Amino acid sequence: MSKGNTVKTREKELLGLTGAFCSQRLDDEYRQLCEKGILKLGRKKEVPFKRGKIEIWAAAIVHAIGSINFLFDKSFEPFLPAEEINEYFGTNSSTVSNKARQIKDMLDLWYFNPEFSTRYMIENNPLNDMVMVDGFIVPISSIPEDMQEMVRKERAEGRDIEFTSGLS
Repeated sequence: MSKGNTVKTREKELLGLTGAFCSQRLDDEYRQLCEKGILKLGRKKEVPFKRGKIEIWAAAIVHAIGSINFLFDKSFEPFLPAEEINEYFGTNSSTVSNKARQIKDMLDLWYFNPEFSTRYMIENNPLNDMVMVDGFIVPISSIPEDMQEMVRKERAEGRDIEFTSGLS
């Protein structure tokens, strides 16, 4: 079997495992985010899930996506204790945490990452109401209305914007 077939086979297994988990324990949005992460990892030069127990990688992907979306915090919806992921996949928490950290590094996952955040996280990002002016983070409401409109327009198109007052 060629390298590409191995990766595609493993990718398909991972999609099935994470898809089933998300359908049973989470929601379709988490399923889509896990799928996006798996497909992105499958395009890496060094595909991490090429070797190792597939259930560990499935748990680690759910864990990585969940951790940046506060899945393990009772004050957020959906909420799911990390132990439930390990129970479902029959995995060890320290192994899964280590693999999740590797995934987060490879995919550059961080809190409020626009590519891998849930809609709730994107909508409730505390930085949504802030903008950079002369290297300082300030409330959008503190800048002139026309500049506020520029920020909204750029962000609606997936870009961000900074301002320089010329006073510095």
